[in-house]
Amino acid sequence: QVQLVESGGGLVQAGDSLRLSCAASGRSVKYYAMGWFRQAPGKEREFVATINWSGGTTGLADSVKGRFTISRDNAKNMMYLQMNSLKPEDTAVYYCATRANAIDSFQASEYDYWGQGTQVTVSS
Repeated sequence: QVQLVESGGGLVQAGDSLRLSCAASGRSVKYYAMGWFRQAPGKEREFVATINWSGGTTGLADSVKGRFTISRDNAKNMMYLQMNSLKPEDTAVYYCATRANAIDSFQASEYDYWGQGTQVTVSS
């Protein structure tokens, strides 16, 4: 089993930055792909970013390209999401996830473990 805990969310103004962290425990996720998803009120969960096991391959949703960066530190069993130039439409609960597969994926259904989420609120 893998447990995931997100942190780093909060209330910021448009244009500000936040760095989300995802800590994995229970077993090493060194060889697992990981991802970030988000869900805004009244909307479905959507893909944000994904990273393969080594960090050598990443993918970002079009809505966050050029503003968000995903990274990981396998030695620490951690994943990060650096969010710059935040917009009110980025307001959502952000979830980290991992899958027992080395290849990154943008599909939520392909992830096996999920965190509880961290709230990000961007005011205009």
